[in-house]
Amino acid sequence: MKIAINGFGRIGRAILRQILTTERGAGIDVVAINDIAALDICSYLFQYDSTFGPFPHEVTGHDGHLHVMGKRIQMHHQADLTQLDLSGVDVVLECTGVARSSDVAQRGLTAGARKVLISGPSPAAELTCVLGANDALLGDARIVSNASCTTNGTAPLIALLDRLAPIERAHMTTIHCYTNSQPMVDAPRGDFARSRAGALSMVPTTTSASHLVEEVVPHLKGRISGAAVRVPTASVSAIDLVAQLHESQDSATLPTRLKEAIAKSPVLGWTDHPLVSSDLRSRPESLVLAGPELRMIDNRQLRLFGWYDNEWGFSARMIDIARRMAN
Repeated sequence: MKIAINGFGRIGRAILRQILTTERGAGIDVVAINDIAALDICSYLFQYDSTFGPFPHEVTGHDGHLHVMGKRIQMHHQADLTQLDLSGVDVVLECTGVARSSDVAQRGLTAGARKVLISGPSPAAELTCVLGANDALLGDARIVSNASCTTNGTAPLIALLDRLAPIERAHMTTIHCYTNSQPMVDAPRGDFARSRAGALSMVPTTTSASHLVEEVVPHLKGRISGAAVRVPTASVSAIDLVAQLHESQDSATLPTRLKEAIAKSPVLGWTDHPLVSSDLRSRPESLVLAGPELRMIDNRQLRLFGWYDNEWGFSARMIDIARRMAN
């Protein structure tokens, strides 16, 4: 399977790290990386990462290539992907964060690749696909959105819970680490609260998962709401879900049934340990449910809490969905 990575930022670099160092990357050949930044800074930021630590092997950038672990990966620096020849590439991993219009999303196809997977929400995608929720619909779609990190954590959980104990309504709050969309110091943004320094305050805001979950699990449309609180940590976020169940459930057995179902999920995990966010760094699951945080009231209201590494877990899903698209 041959892939190209367009955009070598947080997600693009996490994807390459996993392809090179984990079993998830078996059989994947990264034939090209494209980023507008210079080769030396791309090499440096891949070698040294403030969140995941130094890459465990030497990384150099010269003669137009990234050299790592005996591999020689062609680096391009084009603002327009159509300037490249991507013939033979199975999937372009579109990680620039700007592929919201059809003309940008289709550039990988125009360059010769078979398919494009976008690392975020995009109205230009033929399908928004979340592994563990609606991936059965993937088919032969050529331009696919991998949704958001929060949607990847929420949608599989809601889909699984609704099968075990049908949901009447639910509200999700993501407690999300700060991201590049927030300033380091107070600076103007369209959202007043998100114009404040991201590493100094908890910031209440919105989340794209609010409508994406309904898109991915459409039979629950109008019954799921969501909000976000950005918090001053650099990695690992959490989902706090409160669901009103359609029928009364046995509070003694539902947690066990839920745990057993999660054990069969390809993307969900479970822990019975009293973990904190830093314990979940570099976990590949879309969401890890915290057993000690589960609560039930009157056998119909259920509170679930789970952790997700919003960069590493999401990047793992990008690789998983790309493999399915290539096949």
